Amino acid sequence: MKKEEYRLCAQFLRYWSIRATTEAGSGHPTSCLSAADLVAVLGVSFWRYNIKRPEDDGNDRIIFSKGHAAPLLYALFAAAGAFGTEELLTLRKKGTRLPGHPMPSFLPWVDVATGSLGQGLSAGVGMALAGKYIHRQQYRVFTLLGDSEMAEGSVWEAIASAAHYRLDNLIAIIDVNRLGQSQETMLAHDIEGYARRIGSFGWHTITIDGHAYDEIERAYAEALQVTGTPVVIIAKTYKGKGVSFLEDKEGRHGKPLSAEEAERAYAELNAPEEFSIDPSAPADRSPISHTRNLPDPEKVQPKAWKKGDTAATRQVYGETLALLGEQEQRIVALDAETKNSTFAEVFAKAHPGRFFEMFIAEQNMVGTALGLSVRGLIPFVSTFAAFFTRAYDQIRMSGLSEANVKIVGSHAGVSIGEDGASQMGLEDIAMMRAVYGSAVVYPADAVATAALVQEIANYHGVAYMRTTRAKTPVIYDEGEKFPLGKCKVVRKSNTDAACIMAAGITLHEALKAYQRLSEEGILVRVVDVYSIKPIDAVELHRHAQESGGKVIVVEDHAWDGGLGDAVLNVFAEAADTAVVKMAVHILPRAGTPEEMLQQAEIDAESIYRKVREIVSG
Repeated sequence: MKKEEYRLCAQFLRYWSIRATTEAGSGHPTSCLSAADLVAVLGVSFWRYNIKRPEDDGNDRIIFSKGHAAPLLYALFAAAGAFGTEELLTLRKKGTRLPGHPMPSFLPWVDVATGSLGQGLSAGVGMALAGKYIHRQQYRVFTLLGDSEMAEGSVWEAIASAAHYRLDNLIAIIDVNRLGQSQETMLAHDIEGYARRIGSFGWHTITIDGHAYDEIERAYAEALQVTGTPVVIIAKTYKGKGVSFLEDKEGRHGKPLSAEEAERAYAELNAPEEFSIDPSAPADRSPISHTRNLPDPEKVQPKAWKKGDTAATRQVYGETLALLGEQEQRIVALDAETKNSTFAEVFAKAHPGRFFEMFIAEQNMVGTALGLSVRGLIPFVSTFAAFFTRAYDQIRMSGLSEANVKIVGSHAGVSIGEDGASQMGLEDIAMMRAVYGSAVVYPADAVATAALVQEIANYHGVAYMRTTRAKTPVIYDEGEKFPLGKCKVVRKSNTDAACIMAAGITLHEALKAYQRLSEEGILVRVVDVYSIKPIDAVELHRHAQESGGKVIVVEDHAWDGGLGDAVLNVFAEAADTAVVKMAVHILPRAGTPEEMLQQAEIDAESIYRKVREIVSG
């Protein structure tokens, strides 16, 4: 055993965790101190990582789910030679690469953004799935969790999923330091209680003293020999370990030491200011391919549609994705046990080795997709649009990780009909528009859907597609293009009195209204704003100006934050344009799709009346 090397490394990690947070004037030093021994032994003896090539596909992965312990992670990177210790003093300061919680945008050694607790294990599940089932690589995924976040339901979703897929390349480490932010944690130091609970899911559990180097070393060695099941090391630790006036003391969470306190701590630690570790070389495996295989559009049309045919866009999504998966081997699909409604089952049947059933656990599903995307894959995630609301934090963190995750929400809007309000995705566009770097699209027919599945597959970042439950008429010619950031003019003349802007189901209602208006001699322009983000501001301005500056936006979405607000943003400074918004402003009940559209006043009749009112006024 390398006991002295472990001790020196741990003290180095503690020293810099304190010094960096004291210099910053903020941070979580006591949460770093409790896990320092666990991280030291891992870094010195068990970590296989090429620090000069963080992109090496064989590298082990380390995820700090307890992201507030970022100074500890940064100190580990410094010890491994990623950068000098002087950079640790930039922690939390303007322009730093070392924010208070880890971000992959700034450091290539960080895989996912963490700090919103309860998400790191799901990302670990995704990375482990990629290694075990897709790339067949030998890297291991180490995920450090805090005991406070063990109260998060998403953690237990990940625990269940990892056991289901027998992820023996996933090792979770729980830093059971007893103290949360404001009080003692639910199980305090009952490490056997954690073991019973997690073991009941089918994990191999190891309980240890998290400050005894011989026990830590044996635990890692045992974990790496286990086959057929994931492993959790449950370590009893003490918050603030190593500094007498911090150790196991309440009220110190998230509080840096003063300069005077720091000097006292340094004296107790007697730590080296410099320390080096040399991680073992990664397992010798062939690198995976990150080459983008641009699809041939002619080979990813599920069928030859003619105008007037009808098809549900949710079904076209599944059929197109299956065809796309034949050309782009990096595509994987995940579904929350709704695959016969989202039509992800088409992909599952065509590519069973790249489909993962995540059951009714949407938070873990999105977090797992994040982990898969980190390993160079392109995950498509699907369920009812309404159910993504419970996974919004995972979606938000995927955006902050600049992850390449595709999200497809079906059964959107009141137009789903009889199922009622709980099943109607009415907030999805608003929340997806707000995600950093996201794209949001809403196809109206089969042709647009087939094209937009390919568009979002080739878009790097979080992309959201909204699909419709009902069959809708095909209105576009086969093979028509739908680039992101553009729109389509569906009806126009040289004397349009107003412009209707819509997407998805309400575009068809707008076309019905157009027909009735035109029969009365009222000509209006109809624009399909299929790309809601990015939105085609230039073309929308042009169409508004050519239509007398009168715009009506119609959407099957809640009043706030959807297509209407996206269009209002476009015209925020346009004094010559008046925008009227038609959206769902009621609490929906139940009825046929037609009745629900009428009740929400977004059907063809309501659009017809609104246009007449605006034009005559």
